[in-house]
Amino acid sequence: MGRLLWTPSPEQMAEANMTRFLDHVNQRHGLDLSSYQQLYTWSVRNIPDFWAAVWEFCGVVHSSPYQRVLSDAGDMLSARWFEGARLNFAQNLLRYADDQPALVFQGETRVTRRLTYRQLYELTARLARSLQGAGVTVGDRVAGFLPNLPEAVIAMLATASIGAIWSSCSPDFGIKGVLDRFGQIAPKVLFTADGYFYNGKVHDSLERVAGLLPELPSVEKVVVVPYAGSRAGHIPGAFSFHDFLAPGPVPELEFRQLPFDHPLYIMYSSGTTGVPKCIVHGAGGTLLQHLKELVLHTDLKRQDRIFYATTCGWMMWNWLVSSLAAGATVVLYDGSPSYPHWGTLFRLAQDERISVFGTSAKYLSAVEKAGVRPGREYDLANLRAILSTGSPLLLESFEYVYREVKPDLCLSSISGGTDIISCFALGSPLLPVHAGELQCCGLGMKVQAFDESGVPVLDQKGELVCTAPFPSQPVGFWNDPHHQKYRDTYFATYPSVWHHGDFIEISSQTGGVIIYGRSDATLNPGGVRIGTAEIYRQVETLDEVVDSLVVGQDFEGDTRIVLFVKLHPGVTLDQELARRIKTVIRTNTTPRHVPAVIIQVADIPYTISGKKVELAVRNIIHNRPVPNVDALANPRALELYRDLPELRCS
Repeated sequence: MGRLLWTPSPEQMAEANMTRFLDHVNQRHGLDLSSYQQLYTWSVRNIPDFWAAVWEFCGVVHSSPYQRVLSDAGDMLSARWFEGARLNFAQNLLRYADDQPALVFQGETRVTRRLTYRQLYELTARLARSLQGAGVTVGDRVAGFLPNLPEAVIAMLATASIGAIWSSCSPDFGIKGVLDRFGQIAPKVLFTADGYFYNGKVHDSLERVAGLLPELPSVEKVVVVPYAGSRAGHIPGAFSFHDFLAPGPVPELEFRQLPFDHPLYIMYSSGTTGVPKCIVHGAGGTLLQHLKELVLHTDLKRQDRIFYATTCGWMMWNWLVSSLAAGATVVLYDGSPSYPHWGTLFRLAQDERISVFGTSAKYLSAVEKAGVRPGREYDLANLRAILSTGSPLLLESFEYVYREVKPDLCLSSISGGTDIISCFALGSPLLPVHAGELQCCGLGMKVQAFDESGVPVLDQKGELVCTAPFPSQPVGFWNDPHHQKYRDTYFATYPSVWHHGDFIEISSQTGGVIIYGRSDATLNPGGVRIGTAEIYRQVETLDEVVDSLVVGQDFEGDTRIVLFVKLHPGVTLDQELARRIKTVIRTNTTPRHVPAVIIQVADIPYTISGKKVELAVRNIIHNRPVPNVDALANPRALELYRDLPELRCS
C-alpha cells in the first residue's frame, strides 16, 4: 500500500453525490450500506439492481420504460441491457436549455468562445435539420476530422439526435491513418476544419481532406469549420459550417427515440498492430456508464467546470462531452499543452475556474520536470479534483500533485479504454488517495486479477478481467456480423470473461488497483513477468531522464530487458548515468528488473492518443514490419530504433 496522501473530510463525504446514491440504494432495497466498499460489493453481486438504481438516480430521459434490466447475464457476449427502453443520447445531454454556460473553448490563440446550454440546443437543432436535409438518416455515419472545437460537439449532438452514428479522429492523423478508419465505415457527411494550431504553427487540413475524398466515395457532403484561416487547400462543393446551418427560425429539435443499444459511436483501436478495429458503442450503455462515472465517481454537479486535455480522436473526448448530461460546464482546449509554456493548462484552470481537471500521466511528469509549481504560480482555489489517465501515474507524480499543485484535492488515476469507452478502475469521493494506486474498481464492474491459471488473486500481479456483463461493452465491431472478431479480441483467452490486456494488482487492504502496463508488453526475463510501468516508475525519477521506453528482446533463448532513455538537451548517457539508472531500478524493485542494455535515443514514439508504443519498437528491433505507422504522433521516431549495433545478437 502506497503512502496515504489525502482523505476526504466528513463534510466533503456528506456533500458527495456518491453519498446520496448510497442513501438511495439503502432506501430502495432496505439495506444499511455505509461505505464505498460495501456499496461496491453489493453492486457486483446485484448487477441488475445496481444499474437500475443508476438509471433512476441519474434521471435517464426516455420515452419508453425498460421491461428488463439484463437478460442472458451468464454469457457476456449475449447479454442484453434495458430491453424495451427507448431513448436518445443527445436528448439526455441537452436536457438543460438554460443560460448557464455549456461549453467554453480556448485554443493556442487564447481567443475564448462561450456557448450557453440554450445556444448549444439551438445550434444543434439547426444542424440536425441540415443533416436531415442532406439525406442523413438513422444508422448513417457522420465523421469528424476536427480539432477540439465547439463545432465538434454540436456535430456529434446533431448526429445523435437523428439516430445517425458519429465517428471522429483528430486532424493530426495522416491520410492513411484517416482512411484506415473512415474508409471502413463509409461516412455520408464529413466535418473538417480548415486547419488547426499546434506549437504556435498553423497546420492546413484542407489539403489532406482533398487527398482523402477520392478514397471516400461515400461522402456526399463536406462541411468546413473556419478556424485557423488556412487557405492552402480548397474543397470543391464544400459548405462552410455557418452556411450549412438551417436558416430562419430555430427549428424544433426532434430527438429520434431508439433502442438502448442503438449504435451511437464508432471508435477505433490504436491500429499499431494492424488495421484499426472499428468498435461500435451503443447509446444507452455509453450514457449510463458515463453518468455513473461522472456523477458518482467524479462527483460532478451543475456548478462544476470540467476540463480534460484531449483530442477528438481519444475516448476521453466522448467521456468529457457526456458531462453535459450532468449540466456542468465543459471546458475545451485545442493545441499543445506546452505552448507557449508548460503552465498553459494550469493558467486555463485559473482563468476558467476549473473544478475538475483531467490530463495524462505524461503531462504531470513533464510539468514536474519543467519546474512548474502550479499552486504558487496560479490561483487554483476552485480546483477540487485532478484526473489522470493514458498510462500509469508515477509515484512521484502523486507526490508532486499534493506538494506543488494543491494539498486538498482528490487525485484520481483512472484506467479503462476505448474498448469500453469508460473505466474499469477510477476514483471515489468517499475514499482516500494512496500513492501509486487507483482508488477503486468502478461500481458495477466485477474486475479481478487472474493469475496464470485463470484464478482470481489479490496482492499479486495478474491479468485484468471482468467476469460479469456491463452496459458499455461494445455493441460489436463494424462489419463483423457474427461477432467473430469481437469474440476473438476479448473472449478467446477466458470464455465468457472479458480479458482486457492490462497487467494489474488489486489490494486486499484498500481495494485499490495498481496498473503495471499492457500485458502484451509484459517482460519475461527468466520466465518472471515484469510490467513495464514498474521500470518507468524508477527511471523517470532521475532528473536527467525526460522519457523512457522499455522492451524485451529475444536473446540467446531468453528475453533480455532493453531500456531506451530520452535525456535532457546536453546530457549524454555515460557509464556513471547508466550505473545510477541500474542502481535506482535494482534498489526499488528487484535485480531481474535491471535492464541488460541501456541506449540513449532522441525521441520516444507515441500514439496520437499519447500512449507509448512498446510493441512497435519491439517489432523494429526484431526486424519485423510495423503496420499503420500513421497511428503514431511521431512515426519518424521509429527509425531511431532500427539496426542498432548495441542490439545485435552476434
